[in-house]
Amino acid sequence: MIEIILNIIYNRYIERGFTYMIYYDYQSIEKKWQKHWLDTKMFKTRTDKFHPKYYVLDMFPYPSAAGLHVGHVEGYTATDIVARYKRMQGYNVLSPMGWDAFGLPAEQYALATGKDPKTFTYQNIKNFKRQIIEMGKSVDWDRELATADPEYYRWTQWIFKKLYERGLAVLKDVEVNWCEGLGTVLANDEIEIVNGQMVSERGHFPVVKKPMRQWVLRITEYADRLLNDLDLVEWPENLKEMQRNWIGKSSGAMIDFELANSDRKFTVFTTRPDTLYGVTYCVLSPEHPLVLEITTEDELEEVKSYIQKTKAKSDLDRISDKVKTGVFTGAFAKHPITNKLVPIWIGDYVLPQYGTGAVMAVPAHDERDYEFAMKYGLEIIEVIKGGTEGAYEGDGIHHNSGILDGLNNEEAKAKMIEYLENRKIGYAHHTYKLRDWVFSRQRYWGEPFPVLYDKDGNIRLVPDDELPLTLPYLEVFKPSGTGESPLAHATEWLYLTIDGKEYKRDTNTMPQLAGSSWYYIGYLLKNHLGYLPFDSKEAKEVLDLFLPVDLYVGGTEHAVGHLLYSRFWHKVFYDLGLVSCKEPFMKLVNQGMILGSDHSKMSKSKGNTVSPDDIFLSHGADALRVYEMFMGPIEAEKPWSNEGLDGAKRFLDRVWRMFDFEVMNENVKELEVIYHQTVKKVTDDYEKLAFNTAISQMMIFVNEVYKVQKIGKEQARGLLKLLNPIAPHVTEELNQTILNSHEELVYSEWPKYDEKFLIETEVELVVQVNGKLRARIQIKRDLPEAEVKEIALSHENVIKHTEGFQIAKVIVIPNKIVNIVVK
Repeated sequence: MIEIILNIIYNRYIERGFTYMIYYDYQSIEKKWQKHWLDTKMFKTRTDKFHPKYYVLDMFPYPSAAGLHVGHVEGYTATDIVARYKRMQGYNVLSPMGWDAFGLPAEQYALATGKDPKTFTYQNIKNFKRQIIEMGKSVDWDRELATADPEYYRWTQWIFKKLYERGLAVLKDVEVNWCEGLGTVLANDEIEIVNGQMVSERGHFPVVKKPMRQWVLRITEYADRLLNDLDLVEWPENLKEMQRNWIGKSSGAMIDFELANSDRKFTVFTTRPDTLYGVTYCVLSPEHPLVLEITTEDELEEVKSYIQKTKAKSDLDRISDKVKTGVFTGAFAKHPITNKLVPIWIGDYVLPQYGTGAVMAVPAHDERDYEFAMKYGLEIIEVIKGGTEGAYEGDGIHHNSGILDGLNNEEAKAKMIEYLENRKIGYAHHTYKLRDWVFSRQRYWGEPFPVLYDKDGNIRLVPDDELPLTLPYLEVFKPSGTGESPLAHATEWLYLTIDGKEYKRDTNTMPQLAGSSWYYIGYLLKNHLGYLPFDSKEAKEVLDLFLPVDLYVGGTEHAVGHLLYSRFWHKVFYDLGLVSCKEPFMKLVNQGMILGSDHSKMSKSKGNTVSPDDIFLSHGADALRVYEMFMGPIEAEKPWSNEGLDGAKRFLDRVWRMFDFEVMNENVKELEVIYHQTVKKVTDDYEKLAFNTAISQMMIFVNEVYKVQKIGKEQARGLLKLLNPIAPHVTEELNQTILNSHEELVYSEWPKYDEKFLIETEVELVVQVNGKLRARIQIKRDLPEAEVKEIALSHENVIKHTEGFQIAKVIVIPNKIVNIVVK
């Protein structure tokens, strides 16, 4: 009823020729423009070569039941500002949206409720899409996709086939993170450490290491390219460093150690072959295949117990434990040069997948080895002169080192590698922390593998014309109990006969990261008719036109997961000739987290979450967009503030009421300087994604308009254009209803500034006496030096500090500083 009355009052004001609104009806205005944009497909991207392209991309969301949160809105608003700004600059902008729809959460929902995960997921997608439309994001919805759409994952399966054909997808027995409670393998980023034990992030079920036969993608084949090509992209340096550390390239040597009283040997990788003479013991990983074979009977029980305890630890926990532990195997190895016997231990800090799962210990020159040796009373031999207590890890002159005596570190490394290679007991080598990507999941809700197995385990690929291989409908989503996924229950789907020969499908599905590793390309292949074939000429033309992505915005949590795997797949596409650029994402920005008003992470349990739906109703989408962009730099963490949200709404109200002032046909002279300064400042800030300072400058301009109580029509429309990318609804409404413009802002030309108005007429003069600041004075720019001296010397605080002294000289730096020297 109140809303009806207020609308009646508003209409009467309009009828009487008043534009001053006592009621800013943001809800009807925002609904009006959102409908208009959808009905007209306003943001549909053209495939034309006559305008420069700009591809702006969001890390697409997983559509959870909770809906969007204000953190989503922050990143999505930032990319929308850039998209709208670039359209006004004449770019052919692609701004798509889709859904990371496969994955564990939907499967867990199905297990808990007995309901179909597909229905649940697509209901959530519908809600997410509504919220994104209501926040005013300018999306080309003809390109909408979900990774769970069969027509999309047809091409995910096709990509897998290409990986298999190139030898990059292989079946291997690998040690995985097995979660019995969830009935599936988990990736490292799906695991947490609680009280020193591995548990699943979802549900906190115990996780253990377990060998299983899995599909593995050989990302390690691309390690060097993934490392080197980081130089090609404009990413935050800390994120690049995270990828470099994850890839973890190390240069050194492989060295063979023979077992005492045996013809067997093991190989170690070391980055310090120059310290070989200082080796006093070796350590194998508990998983090393030689451990149980070489362990003596007296040590066997303790070794087995230690191995069992190691299985409950995560890799991160093993390498980060400050106190290193180990157990002696009772066995010895021969030193490769001196033939001296060195004891062989096992230690959980040695990982089986890094290097060779075996290390040579040099306690005099490695802090970890030193602490271990001190703890277990092992020998320490100094081979580099350092003169410090503990382990000396720096450069120095070698001694006690035979052929290396008198050499520094680098010289000694080169000579030792040459010595090892000549005697065929070692060689130069590079190794990586990066491991191959375990690609199998024991889940139902994921992409089925397009493979068939005959009774002998031989593999047959599903032909392209039979893709997609779709998921069968299941009523039971419980794990099979055999280590297989729930697909083991779908017997009619699982078994088939081709040309009289029996085959079985793979019961595993692909991980959630499969679909998200190429979705930025999926948008380009997708149109209202479906998908262009990935390997078609038409697809290549589109991909060459739009790739790489110009701006990608998302969270740092994807640094060594999604971003690394997407880069890997993209390089495979490059090798296949499907794309022409080496990297998928040229510029990457990580938005900071929006915290609760209590400065802690938002969570339901803390009761500090904020729903954008509530803000759409209470303040409007434009106010929410302005507030989130005004909170601070896009990359920074920021606490939520209802007062700040109120302030954003008051600013938009002031913009609205500003149009009650006289709108003149000619520009208002009093506003010329501040207007052109504002155009330049906002333009520069949008280029830098400094949206908070852009808003500040527009606030300054609006304040100046209020002082003079009038504005020129060109100046008014210019302000609306500047503000439109941040607050698109209210600016389009003012442009249409108050300025009576028939040209919508969305594709209008971006304002230009005139350099002649950017020269400041006044400057701040700093006055120093004997180098100490004594005054700051506003003066006209480019005054004669004599006049500047007179003004400076007449300032009362300068007089106070020069009285009674002799002025030796006055130094003037034009438009900046006057330095007075007194005796």
